Amino acid sequence: MAPRHHPTPLSGGDRKALAKELGRARAMTTILAGQAAEARAKGEALIRQADKLLCESWNERMWADGRPIDPSPTVDQAINGGFASLEIECSRCKNRRNVDLAALHHPPTTFVHDLASRLRCSKCAKAGVGRPPRCCN
Repeated sequence: MAPRHHPTPLSGGDRKALAKELGRARAMTTILAGQAAEARAKGEALIRQADKLLCESWNERMWADGRPIDPSPTVDQAINGGFASLEIECSRCKNRRNVDLAALHHPPTTFVHDLASRLRCSKCAKAGVGRPPRCCN
């Protein structure tokens, strides 16, 4: 929006009225900015709670079925919901460990269940176990 230009009136009464209206407008901007900040904080808290409930729901479904379930929350949703780490099991040697989701080099929109097939323990990663064979044409 372009800033408004208020030409200064010539008469004294009109100048006082304009100054009064501009003062009210400035006061209203601070009130509206405060209300916007409160609404944003409430919205962020609701989104955080929704992400936490989504992660808890996925955890319960995964526990009941015993395997990763599709669809799952994204890495971003898990971190926002308060689940900063993920317990993984290496698909090769079945070794378990916790992984910090924030430290992963994946886009935040990656689904957590997609990570299960990609992550390996450091021992298997060093040995090159679990990598697909190279194709020679």
